[in-house]
Amino acid sequence: MKKVLFICTGNSCRSQMAEGFLKQKENYDVYSAGTKPASEVQPNAIKVMQEIGIDISDQYPKSVEKFLKENFDYVVTVCDQANETCPVFLGKTKHRLHTGFEDPYGKSIDFYRKIRDEIKERVEEVF
Repeated sequence: MKKVLFICTGNSCRSQMAEGFLKQKENYDVYSAGTKPASEVQPNAIKVMQEIGIDISDQYPKSVEKFLKENFDYVVTVCDQANETCPVFLGKTKHRLHTGFEDPYGKSIDFYRKIRDEIKERVEEVF
């Protein structure tokens, strides 16, 4: 089983969606975290994932510091802010990847869908 951590700034949208997508696949132990975790997962992120049959409503923002002593096969940053704030994950990892997605926070539901679809495509491509 491969262990994967998705990192974003607030861990309230993009990293949560990526976690949701990869949890659908077998043989992955998947987590997400933020460099500055928000208080909740964005309701629109939950909504657009539910539209395609993936429930992330039980997920919640976590600090990346919670995972620093763990080993991962992959650590993936999914926003430019996290890539700048956390350029080196201090925990052990075999592979570091970065794919920046625009932040949908405060944008239309259609923009959330666009980002969701981009994340889905990238997760399927890499994993």
